[in-house]
Amino acid sequence: MNNSEKILKSISNLLEKSILTSKDFQKELSDDLKFKKDKIINKLELVSRKEFEVLKKIVQKQDLIIKQLKKNKKTRKVKKS
Repeated sequence: MNNSEKILKSISNLLEKSILTSKDFQKELSDDLKFKKDKIINKLELVSRKEFEVLKKIVQKQDLIIKQLKKNKKTRKVKKS
């Protein structure tokens, strides 16, 4: 093996190691960011869209019931007077 082949081989080895290292670094960084994202979401106590829609329907039904009760209360007062 001549000098140029040795140099090329050593350069290729270095490049290969650096690529592997950069992939490892990229994966580690990605995992870390996912973990931080999950941590923030848990702190904010966010709910899924499905849960939100269910709660929204419940609140709307309760709002209708409250409005009906208020309406009934007003009509009763009018009748008593």
